[in-house]
Amino acid sequence: MSAAELLRMEGISKSFPGVKALRGVSLRLDQGEVLGVCGENGAGKSTLMKILSGIYQAETGEIRFAGQPVKISSPRHAEGLGIAIVHQELNLVPHLTVAENILMGRIPSRMGIVSKSAMFRRAAELLAEIGFDLNPHAAARDLGIGQQQAVELVKSLSTEARIVIMDEPTAALSPDEADKLFEVIERLRHRGIGIIYISHRLEEVMAITDRIVVLRDGEMVGERKTTDTTIPEIVNLMVGRKVENLFDHESTVRSEVLLEVQGLSRDGRVYDVSFSLRRGEVVGIAGLMGSGRTELLEAIYGAAPRSAGKVRVAGDQVAAASPYDAISKGMVFLPEDRKTQALMLSQSIRKNITLPILSRLKGLFGTVAVGREMSLVEDLSRQLKVKAPSSETVVQGLSGGNQQKVVLAKWIGTKPKVLLLDEPTRGIDVGAKAEIYELIRRLAADGAGVVLVSSELPEVLGLSDRVLVMNKGRVAAEFDRADATPDSVMLAATR
Repeated sequence: MSAAELLRMEGISKSFPGVKALRGVSLRLDQGEVLGVCGENGAGKSTLMKILSGIYQAETGEIRFAGQPVKISSPRHAEGLGIAIVHQELNLVPHLTVAENILMGRIPSRMGIVSKSAMFRRAAELLAEIGFDLNPHAAARDLGIGQQQAVELVKSLSTEARIVIMDEPTAALSPDEADKLFEVIERLRHRGIGIIYISHRLEEVMAITDRIVVLRDGEMVGERKTTDTTIPEIVNLMVGRKVENLFDHESTVRSEVLLEVQGLSRDGRVYDVSFSLRRGEVVGIAGLMGSGRTELLEAIYGAAPRSAGKVRVAGDQVAAASPYDAISKGMVFLPEDRKTQALMLSQSIRKNITLPILSRLKGLFGTVAVGREMSLVEDLSRQLKVKAPSSETVVQGLSGGNQQKVVLAKWIGTKPKVLLLDEPTRGIDVGAKAEIYELIRRLAADGAGVVLVSSELPEVLGLSDRVLVMNKGRVAAEFDRADATPDSVMLAATR
């Protein structure tokens, strides 16, 4: 052990029914070091971190913390050792305040009586220290997903940790909030705290880490000093093949208008938005968090009330506040939070995919024709390259990328004319991203229209034929593909 070594995991293995999640994985973390852990969804990253944080126990291998062998038996034990984890999946109590969520289990009290004033004061101090502008009195359920992610971060970083594990910490943060997080990481590094940083955003990994380890199919396949490697090399290690030309495509835009949005408003969120979408076109919507991007898609789809405006799909008006009417007219919506808004996590892949089209699969006596159902599910799973033992696999056990593919398969099965996609690649690895990009362009080439919202500007610029920029609930600018540059889009988003 070197003098600076904080953690060593040696030969860690873990299995689940039918899956060997980890095979003899080893890694080291030094004091004040930021270690990047990269790999596709399902590579074993989260499983390894759950073993380190006491959620799972390894079947083989050893963990040494500050030079001493430890068996981490529970999350509480891990926290007692000084290991904090910022989970990719949000874990807030919806009806409690921001302050209560941040200080849960550590709320200030005097002689057994909770001091609410001290609690809110301490939460405000922590929020200010991290740099997030949130009201400690607000209920967690009233926050956007990015704000909830910020609360998770502050909650984890508020403990006296010696190791902080960050699993996709910027997935739902705005660029400004992500920059604040990187400043926090730098402060933690200078205090000697070790950071394990997991992210599919490889530009971030390259910018803030000292070393990078790569997992693939449950095994360690590479370790590099960050200064000695490149993004293409890391990608090649992750996927075992070259992933190139993610955004190369020819325009498939045709003259027919599929979607018309006229003067659409949503009280306090969206103001007088109008645009059209043509057959074969991808229209990207860029903007900072809180600019109204998601709120616009929800209002178009009917998932949230409109205060003014009209929406038409192929000339047919879509009723306000009626997703059912939107679906019946050929418009579908993939929301940014797939787990709570798009999937039945406790149900199988088959049941999730066929839910919107069960009426089409009924046989002579009103029951589902099993053969037709299975044929459809297998065909869609094959098209979207869903990786699972079978169509009866429960969705909750799938990786994030495969869960997203199931949502897409569900909607593609309805043969939509218009797809509204909100953060379709959030929390997804580079290999799955490439497959989803290919799918989006194929859908457009086949004649569908796509409206794409993404916080990743290269994604919007690379996939879109036109880009609308939202700012404070309004369309601040519109660019053709050739004129949409990072500078022009960000200027419109921030002015």
